[in-house]
Amino acid sequence: MLSKQVLRSGTSIGALIKESEHAQSKADFINKMSIALKEANETEYWLQLLKDSDYISEQSFDSIHNDSVELIKLLVSIVKSSKINK
Repeated sequence: MLSKQVLRSGTSIGALIKESEHAQSKADFINKMSIALKEANETEYWLQLLKDSDYISEQSFDSIHNDSVELIKLLVSIVKSSKINK
């Protein structure tokens, strides 16, 4: 059930970002955003498998994947800048 894996990891990203808004400390914020980044990477993996197994079309994959890549870049930037400004 690859689609369920995408649903789980994909929705986890948003939940972790929402949690980070009320982090108890800078370290807690960085931890939550780092986990969101890991979930985003996992989601990208599951999307690739869905495409490779022809569960989703190349066109659908391209659209979703581009958003996924941008989200990962954003999360990397947030985590890096948060660690620098610790």
